[in-house]
Amino acid sequence: MFLNLFRKRSNQKYINKVLNSKRSKISEKKIRSVGIILSLDEYKDYEKLRDIFVNLGVNENKIKFITYITDKDFQLNHWDDYFNPKDFGWNGNITNIALTEFIDFKYDVLISYYRIDNLDLNLVTAKSKANFKIGISNFDQRLNDFIIDIGTQHIDVFKSELEKYLKGLNKIF
Repeated sequence: MFLNLFRKRSNQKYINKVLNSKRSKISEKKIRSVGIILSLDEYKDYEKLRDIFVNLGVNENKIKFITYITDKDFQLNHWDDYFNPKDFGWNGNITNIALTEFIDFKYDVLISYYRIDNLDLNLVTAKSKANFKIGISNFDQRLNDFIIDIGTQHIDVFKSELEKYLKGLNKIF
């Protein structure tokens, strides 16, 4: 109980350190690769998200999902990869190899498609080496470069707003 509390505090300190030293230069190149972080408790229809980026001109094999699940015994059979609370150690240490690979890949855009304020999800977003980060919740504005403040069930609103702003930023063709 107490160790878990100390682990969470050390990870929150690590997130604050990463976010306070965050670089501000964003590449001007077009979007070719997309990483998407989902929470299974909030959103399950990843095909709709995949279709958004395919319609924006991103190659389907350049779209990578990783899903946060809270039930450690639940096995996904159609998601790319998943992680759970047991995959996190102290000081931002991550023990899941697939999650580490996801974080270390330099996506052109990272979509944090979750609304809950969850330390593990925030840690993944903060540690990601993605060039441009887009989120749907503004609980910590330092996590993302761009925020579309909507609920996860409003995927059509997300699509139209995302397309409008990415065109304005000259990020899509």
